Amino acid sequence: MTRLWNTLSQHIVAPTRLGLDQLPGLLAPFRRTPAIRRHAAAVIVARVQFICALFALLVPLWSAIDLWVFDGATAWPLVGLRLASAGAFVALAWPRELSTERPYLQAVAMLLGMMMVPPLFYLASLQLIDPAGLDDWQRLMAQLYALMPTVVLGGLAIFPLTALEILLFSLPVLGVAGLGMATGGAELALQQQGAALWFMVMMMGVAMFSGMSQSHYMESLVHTAMTDPLTGAYSRRSGAEALQLMFRLASMSGKPLTVLFLDLDRFKAINDEHGHDAGDRALCALVNHVRATLRRGDVLVRWGGEEFVAVLPDMPAREVPALLRRLCAGGLGCRPDGSALTASIGVAESLADAVPDWPALVELADRRMYAAKHGGRDRAVLPDGAVVAFAEA
Repeated sequence: MTRLWNTLSQHIVAPTRLGLDQLPGLLAPFRRTPAIRRHAAAVIVARVQFICALFALLVPLWSAIDLWVFDGATAWPLVGLRLASAGAFVALAWPRELSTERPYLQAVAMLLGMMMVPPLFYLASLQLIDPAGLDDWQRLMAQLYALMPTVVLGGLAIFPLTALEILLFSLPVLGVAGLGMATGGAELALQQQGAALWFMVMMMGVAMFSGMSQSHYMESLVHTAMTDPLTGAYSRRSGAEALQLMFRLASMSGKPLTVLFLDLDRFKAINDEHGHDAGDRALCALVNHVRATLRRGDVLVRWGGEEFVAVLPDMPAREVPALLRRLCAGGLGCRPDGSALTASIGVAESLADAVPDWPALVELADRRMYAAKHGGRDRAVLPDGAVVAFAEA
């Protein structure tokens, strides 16, 4: 079964690979990390703004066709609807910064707003166009307006969404389409509307497949760009971006942000005596053990060489000793000679240390890490100057 899945995955989502454990994250958005959600939000907002800017120009231009096809009593109200729709598109396309606190909510709201403009235009047009007595050109225009909900469903395919999200976005569009069929005077029957409904459902399925594929590819690229290829921890660049955002959020909410600066003790001796492969294994062991102790929302960054930074949102300094005891109990791995890996750790907390920005927070933790090294290694220095010696813990 696994081999079959890997074969299908290789041919469907190439050049990336999709594991069975990743499938739930493509069906529903709940397992996305904050970094992935923020990146997806940026992509969605950018595409919504581009499409809305394009439609803000094209929609009013179509008024010339309305004026040519319909009589004035019908055409001018349609022109008014077009101008109102263009105004909505302009509002959505207006340049704005991505929300710091809820970027994905902002993206979803903008996408939903853009999606509902064409179906609502279609519903309003039904009140203006009398289906009785239409000539061939007018009937063609009415049929084109009726395709708007279907076009919207197909348009979902360009966004990196999960299957559940596309289903939820599709429901109001399908509802508007059904309401339009009922308002249009036609009898709601599968024999009459079945083909249109089938085509809309097919568009929804295509959008699901495309959205899931885009989501997987985006997450693969983001993961590759953000993580250190050896250890899987955040790279320094992505870690600095995460720190900047988390420090800003902590400052806005008045909550603490704690940083642990870890440096493996006597790491150079491992490389010198046992080779760089042994050093690489020691770094990976450290990351695995630290990750097992950290919470899900914490971030571990490879700052450089054998130096790592753990970012702990909403953790006051008084709770750090308990975390350090759990870290000590779990151990940090073994050196090639079988002895325990140890680390010197400096701790800094945004509120307790009253630092102005995240670089100052990291610098302070770095200085305390060096104080821990000079104090005998295998220990941590806390914001109040207290020392936690792991050998004694």
